[in-house]
Amino acid sequence: MGKAVVVGTAVVVCAAVGVAVVLARRRRKRDAELLGSAEAERKRRAAAVVEEVESSLATPTALLRSIADAMVTEMERGLSGDIHAQLKMLISYVDNLPTGDEHGLFYALDLGGTNFRVLRVQLGGREKRVVKQQYEEVSIPPHLMVGTSMDLFDFIAAALAKFVDTEGEDFHLPEGRQRELGFTFSFPVNQTSISSGTLIKWTKGFSINGTVGEDVVSELSRAMERQGLDMKVTALVNDTVGTLAGGRYMDNDVVAAVILGTGTNAAYVEHANAIPKWTGLLPKSGNMVINTEWGSFKSDKLPLSEYDKAMDFESLNPGEQIYEKMISGMYLGEIVRRILLKLAHDASLFGDVVPPKLEQPFILRTPDMSAMHHDSSHDLKTLGAKLKDIVGVADTSLDVRYITRHICDLVAERGARLAAAGIYSILKKIGRDKVPSSGGKMPRTVVALDGGLYEHYKKFSSCVEATLTDLLGEEASSSVVAKLANDGSGIGAALLAASHSQYGESH
Repeated sequence: MGKAVVVGTAVVVCAAVGVAVVLARRRRKRDAELLGSAEAERKRRAAAVVEEVESSLATPTALLRSIADAMVTEMERGLSGDIHAQLKMLISYVDNLPTGDEHGLFYALDLGGTNFRVLRVQLGGREKRVVKQQYEEVSIPPHLMVGTSMDLFDFIAAALAKFVDTEGEDFHLPEGRQRELGFTFSFPVNQTSISSGTLIKWTKGFSINGTVGEDVVSELSRAMERQGLDMKVTALVNDTVGTLAGGRYMDNDVVAAVILGTGTNAAYVEHANAIPKWTGLLPKSGNMVINTEWGSFKSDKLPLSEYDKAMDFESLNPGEQIYEKMISGMYLGEIVRRILLKLAHDASLFGDVVPPKLEQPFILRTPDMSAMHHDSSHDLKTLGAKLKDIVGVADTSLDVRYITRHICDLVAERGARLAAAGIYSILKKIGRDKVPSSGGKMPRTVVALDGGLYEHYKKFSSCVEATLTDLLGEEASSSVVAKLANDGSGIGAALLAASHSQYGESH
């Protein structure tokens, strides 16, 4: 009897354990199925967001052509003086670009942000070109950026005078001549001649009431006089115009310069008789450099996504600089962040909790985006490390990393293709977009490009060049060259001081 009870109990216990095991297996299977279906649902939602992004950022070649046509129309409006034109098409008063024949000692001052640069160059004509150059970079103390105009320009003139004092024996100023300076001033200016222009407004953290509406060359000249520095400003130039001058000096076929950096702009050589708003005598050269200020272009043809619209709405200048916000280094990383945030919210891309750091505007910078985009390792290790550092997500699956890289690719590609459409529009405006109908050969046409985005983000610059080739077609593109003009604006200002020297031919 006792044995029967023991055996019976054992059977019941075994049966119960068996049932428990079966139930546990079923639960695990159900949990796995639920997990699998949750994972499948997450993947489905992520795919839907990515598909929507691909569609809203698409730039088919036909669209790029229509954008280029719209830009040409705006250029023509700007050149005719239409105050409602989106492209201001500012007259630079630069009608003589460097030829390579320039001789002598020239200085440049480049003021465009929290640092400024002073530079001197000894030019040796066509044979020797740049014999020697030296430069120095100076930080502007923060209190001077919000102080008085006199204090700021006195500080700059004092640094310039100190730099002149270090002029060595390799630099020669002919007897009886005044030193001459090219002044690169990268703030909005209403230019009134090659060597004068009034400040429209300060940007980039500067706020000095006394200077707005004043001639910035007069401000600098008075400060130099106070320092006892005998120097004449012979050219006031925007950095893009400076890049064009530097590019032309190195290559006589340069017709345009494009900056693709934190911001973006373009300048090009226009026929003076194609500028209806020009009221003076036509320059002897027959040409005039135009500063397009193309960052302000906007059109209903631009492929604006919900991410662009939200970023613009929250920006310091809503409704302005739309083209710049789609293609420049200041904004590309931020567009990627906004798309990743949408994926985090709608598809739990980084897990059930949205990473708090991903909510911070501009935490993802374009150099970080570039590093992630260029990661070609099999496990995307660099990209994973960047996500950990920037977003604070320690472990990301390979799937998540591939999605992130794809988003970088989509945003960079759209920006690069839109930039190429802008370059194409300039070539179209000056008739360098196709082989002449007379059957002759198209002249060699060089576009000088500068800016950290173009120089360092290789996938971006490669895409710009490939898209420009596509837009031009095989025959015309064989005559067009995109050339890096690294740091052309500094030396460009010194060269423009030379080509607009008070002593004529700068010999």
